[in-house]
Formats: sequence, C-alpha cells, structure tokens
Amino acid sequence: MSRPALVTIDLDNLRHNCAVARRHAGPARLLAMVKANAYGHGSVPVARALSGLADGFGVSSLEEGIALRAAGIDAEILLLAGCFAPGELAEIAAQRLQAVVHAEWQVRALLAARLPRPLVVWLKLDTGMHRLGLSPAAAADAHGRLAASGRVAELRLLMHFACADVPEDPRNHQQLAAFTTATAGLSGARSLANSAALLALPESRADWVRPGILLYGVNPFTEPHPIAAELRPVMTMSSRLIALRTLAAGEGTGYGSDWTAPRATRIGIVAMGYGDGYPRHAPTGTPVLVKGQPTRILGRVSMDLVAVDLEPVADAEVGDAVVFWGEGLTAWEIARHAGTIAYALFTGINARVPVRYRGAADPR
Repeated sequence: MSRPALVTIDLDNLRHNCAVARRHAGPARLLAMVKANAYGHGSVPVARALSGLADGFGVSSLEEGIALRAAGIDAEILLLAGCFAPGELAEIAAQRLQAVVHAEWQVRALLAARLPRPLVVWLKLDTGMHRLGLSPAAAADAHGRLAASGRVAELRLLMHFACADVPEDPRNHQQLAAFTTATAGLSGARSLANSAALLALPESRADWVRPGILLYGVNPFTEPHPIAAELRPVMTMSSRLIALRTLAAGEGTGYGSDWTAPRATRIGIVAMGYGDGYPRHAPTGTPVLVKGQPTRILGRVSMDLVAVDLEPVADAEVGDAVVFWGEGLTAWEIARHAGTIAYALFTGINARVPVRYRGAADPR
C-alpha cells in the first residue's frame, strides 16, 4: 500500500455494539442489518464476527444473500425487499433465504411459484412509511392466502417506522397502533423495531428487532442521545499528512481559495478527498483529528487532497496520522457538519481505499 488513506474496521467494537442491542432487545431475537455490504463495513467479515450474537441477517438482494451463504453463513438471512422478479423465488428457496412480501404482485408470484422447498415469508405492512408494504386493510386476506398455499413454511409480520429517530414524534405510536390493529388475530412472529425504536420505543420490540446503524457505533437519533455513549465506533477513516505549508495573511488554499488565512497560518495537506469517499461538501470547520488532537479542515475538499488547520497541533509533521471519523471522532458528528448522514459516509467509501480488520473477532 502506497497511498496512506485507510479504513480500519474494529470487529471487537462491532460485537460490543451488538451486545448493547441484545441487552436492550430483551427476549426478542436479533436480525442484524448487513445490507449494502454491511453499511460499507464488509458483509462477510461482519456476519462472521456476529455469528452467535445475532440470530439472523438482513440483506437487500438475492446476490447479497448468496454471497453470505457462499462464505459459510448458515444463519437466517432475510431479503428485505423480497424478490425483484418472480424468477428469483426458486433460487431464494434453494439458498434457504427468507423473503419479505410487500406487494400484491409478490403475493401472486409466490402463489404461482414452483419452489424446491417452502419459504419463510415476512409479510410487510405499510403503516405510515409509504414506501413498501401492503395496506393494513389487505393484511388479513394476504396472510390467509399465503398461509393456505403450501409454499410458505412460516409467516411472520413486519413494518418499518418512518420517524423512530425522533422518539417523541406522534407518528411512531400511530404506526404502532395501525400495525397492532391490522395484525390482530393473525399468526406469526412480529418485527417492528429498527435501531432507534429498539432503544427508545420498548413497546415496539416484539419478537424480532432489526438493528442497523447502532451496530456500527452510530447514534441512531437525529439529536444527541445518552444511549450513544454506550456505542463504540467500528469504522475509522484515516490518512496521513503529506505536506506542510505556512500561509501568509490573505492567502487561500485549494480550489477557489474559499478559505483565506486571517494571519500567518500553518496548514497541512492530507491524502484524503472525495475520490476516497470523504464528502466534498464538508465545509471549513468540519472536525478532524491530527495526532489525536482536534482541529478542522480548511477550504474545499478536492478529489485526492484536503487541507487541515495545524495551528492547534504545533508539533505536527509529515507522516502524522489524521482521523476523519472513527476512534475519537464520531461519524455522526462529521455527517452533521457535512449535511449528510453516517450511512452515506460509510457506504460512499471508494474501492481504492484499502480496508483492514482488527480485533479478537477478526475472521481471517
């Protein structure tokens, strides 16, 4: 490796966060979200590290499920959007995957499918998110048709909160009430809670919980929350100083010279940019750590480079470590400065950045 930009994944911290989720979940079973390459953390290493802690895994496509099976993951695996075409159903069954059914066309496709074995099906209701899901009024009919089809080994029921990251939002309890009413009398385990609901809406924990972002050490709420102190960052995005400069008063750095020095100012140039996945729109003042000391970026983020303020780090030299998020600096905080979310930071990392895994749970 020549260029010093690096992603480090701490699997011990991942397991710690899963234990936090498990503690809050009580008797509920735990479906860990590893979709989108485990939010950029590596779906296979993450699933291996969580084996024995999570009861199953959530993925977004058949291909993601097959990759876990090929890696030897034998736990329950749920396709969170189900099939995208009827022709996938036989392979879903052959791979021992489970499928969400969220639309009438999927109900009909499953009823008509020729399968090597019956499927575990999670019937999804739209109680207010208004993305995927059958209407509450259609739940009982779909449930009855699927249960009687001979193609379903087990039926489960789920929904997704739209506003769980704001626990006091009244829509949370409206959705909960709609789900409870629509599923009254229907058999099957229930799943309602994502990361935020798991922590803040105990009445939503039901039979299965579906933690995602909290597993990766990120506060799942829109505002600071005391529960975030229990979490440990799993991903650290880092690089090193590759040049030092002293700007005279009035001189700028980077494209457009958007930031100019108010006085003689020592700056550092770091091998990190939007070509690595650092957000281009992160403004001057976005926090960064140099040698473990807090400072800020300056000027525009370019494809390969970004400038940092070295006035608070007087002894900084070429080669010193720079942390953009992770140990000592949360991705949640960077996301807030950059007007984005931690999910986007994690999943937006470019393939050119090498990834290293560490910890006692390292699967290699």
